[in-house]
Amino acid sequence: MSDRFSDREGGPAHREHVSGTRRLPAGVTWAVLLLGLWLWGREVTDVRHAMSAPTTGDVAAVGRPPEVVELPPAARPLKGARPQRLDIPDLGVQAPVVARGLDARGALDPPPFGQPGIVGWYAAGAKPGAAGTALMVGHADTETRPAVFHRISSLKPGETVRVIRDDGRVAEFTVDDVRLLTRESFDAHQAYGPRESGRAELRLITCGGTFDRATRSYTANVIVSAYLTGTGL
Repeated sequence: MSDRFSDREGGPAHREHVSGTRRLPAGVTWAVLLLGLWLWGREVTDVRHAMSAPTTGDVAAVGRPPEVVELPPAARPLKGARPQRLDIPDLGVQAPVVARGLDARGALDPPPFGQPGIVGWYAAGAKPGAAGTALMVGHADTETRPAVFHRISSLKPGETVRVIRDDGRVAEFTVDDVRLLTRESFDAHQAYGPRESGRAELRLITCGGTFDRATRSYTANVIVSAYLTGTGL
């Protein structure tokens, strides 16, 4: 994942883009978000020199045969609260969460440069645990080492993702789907839209596929889908 992006979280430009996105009609919001996420995954023109591996993260796992897993019923959505930390027990991930918006070009502003262990939450969208689809993005790698979402493609249906919120509650999500969506097959609603109306859902997003040296970009995105199945304190 590119580390070219500057850390402007909390600054005037950041606040302007977040508030501006809230006012966009739903269709326009999806269009802007789709463009922004692809720009986020493609801005890698000057950081790949130190890495020779053709893939990022455990993307081979996405192609595994589907397993039949009995998933729990969805829990009733919670009231809105801001996320503070993301825990993925099966991957050993415990990461702070920061609010992100759109940058000056209309691209999704990812976690700050030089802090690959941080997860970004798209603050103009749903809050994790509340009804709707909450979006979280993270780097898969840096020039020299894996980053926070390096292994999210290895998650399996039935595994747990927890979001610690600023109201003191823990939103517990169950993974129901992991997809590798190529540039050619990418569909914004399939990736980020709700799987079932009325549920509280979560998407974890990072770069995936292979690194195309000709275009200096990755060929896909890894999208982990989960839904609220429990809460704790």
